[in-house]
Amino acid sequence: MATIEVLFFDVLGTVVDWRGSIADEVQAFLKRHDLRNIDAHSFADAWVGNYDAAIEPIRSGKRAFTSLDIINMENLKACLTQFDLTPTQFACSELEALNLAWHKLRPWPDSVEGIAQLKQHFIVAPLSDGNTKLLVDMAKHARLPWDMVFGADVSQSYKPTPRAYLHACELLDVPPQRVMLVAAHGYDLDAARSCGLKTAMSFASTHLIH
Repeated sequence: MATIEVLFFDVLGTVVDWRGSIADEVQAFLKRHDLRNIDAHSFADAWVGNYDAAIEPIRSGKRAFTSLDIINMENLKACLTQFDLTPTQFACSELEALNLAWHKLRPWPDSVEGIAQLKQHFIVAPLSDGNTKLLVDMAKHARLPWDMVFGADVSQSYKPTPRAYLHACELLDVPPQRVMLVAAHGYDLDAARSCGLKTAMSFASTHLIH
């Protein structure tokens, strides 16, 4: 059996609490605009709910690669419309600030310590659909002790496209069989295994985002 050298981690939902973090930022946004009739968690779920439909054209080659920051902003505006709000009624700076909530998500209580311990024995790095700037900002905010950070903008691909996994292995010059993906999402683990990676299920979250 090949010795594992690298642990890649899915981030959003596996390492950090995207739902609670985003809901808190949304709640503050709604309060500022006296929109108390909207539930912040429902809004956060709807925002993320637009994700797969927005990403699929990129996965299928019908749209050029676009970073998650841009996708999230497009989905935020779509979500506002879903809640009978008009995006143009808010200042662009306010929407940009809300969108940056994705850059400062809170880690699960055991994430930082757990990754730090694993770092003593393995190379640890995120394997996420987040763009590099998003992941760097998140790591600094949450104090995630990654050995390196590369986002989907490096491989120009989103999971579960094979290139997302294989290009990350290539960057570290490690064959897939010496790499393990840790994730809370079954489809992510299935795709990684199909590319030759080892996998480990995390039970941190069942919410589906990458």
